[in-house]
Amino acid sequence: MSLSQQNKSGATFVLLGFSDDPELQVPLFLIFLVIYIITIVGNIGMIVIIRINPKLHTPMYFFLSHLSFVDFCYSSIVAPKMLKNLLVEDRSISFVGCVVQFFFFCTFVVTESFLLAVMAYDRMVAICNPLLYTAAMSQKLCVMLVVASYAWGIANSLILTCTTVQLSFQGLNTINHFFCEFSSLISLSCSDTSVNQLLLFTFATFNEVSTLLIILMSYVIIVVTILRMHSAGGRRRAFSTCASHLTAITIFHGTILFLYCVPNSKNSRHTVKVASVFYTVVIPMLNPLIYSLRNKDVKETVSKIMATQVFSH
Repeated sequence: MSLSQQNKSGATFVLLGFSDDPELQVPLFLIFLVIYIITIVGNIGMIVIIRINPKLHTPMYFFLSHLSFVDFCYSSIVAPKMLKNLLVEDRSISFVGCVVQFFFFCTFVVTESFLLAVMAYDRMVAICNPLLYTAAMSQKLCVMLVVASYAWGIANSLILTCTTVQLSFQGLNTINHFFCEFSSLISLSCSDTSVNQLLLFTFATFNEVSTLLIILMSYVIIVVTILRMHSAGGRRRAFSTCASHLTAITIFHGTILFLYCVPNSKNSRHTVKVASVFYTVVIPMLNPLIYSLRNKDVKETVSKIMATQVFSH
């Protein structure tokens, strides 16, 4: 019997989730349901707003529409199963289901981290070379940067998934998490997982270091350029265009760095789950709010859509 056949026939996977306390399960379900609905409406709404307003057909909003798409996707990979498991007793998931969930989740999270780095580079070009911005950030370059972000996300995910499929699992496997998180999954294997752990560490370190370096370098150049500006109004406008992006970066990378710094012990599993909720469920909800609340063009488009709806009735 091959390893993949053994995985399918001899192993059962159960997601432990958050709580077995019935008093907590319903309130948690309602909170996460509201967050997920806001996430769907916010991110799809952002994509529609960018699509229908010609003023927003710029590189910055092109990247933002893809960020919204990625947020919508990776939230939708985790949230529905998490919500279901808060209401049902049977929290089992097949090996194939677990691997598929991890594959898509990993793809979109890695893509998001590189999209945020690309957006930092875009802000640097816009502030440091405003006259050459349209030429420097051509449509071809923007498409290439987005495609490269997705391609690297898929490559990471494919390599990690292929090595996981080779592992052997037996009997009942309880995953102490609310989704098929990679380290929680491989820790249950009866095979040698040293290669999987090394790959995870290598990819995670490379992705964090490279994206944070791009972001840091871009913002150092931005700050130097802003400080050289003579006009106080110009400085305010420049800082304002970066504020939303900086907020999104701080929340996303801050949570992931915190997650990797927490020791993977039994005492810290609750902390790990709470931090995971933040970047899998809460951040996808916050991103459209962060960008829309600070943006005049987005707010104007929303007002026009709402006014059209009112008058049509």
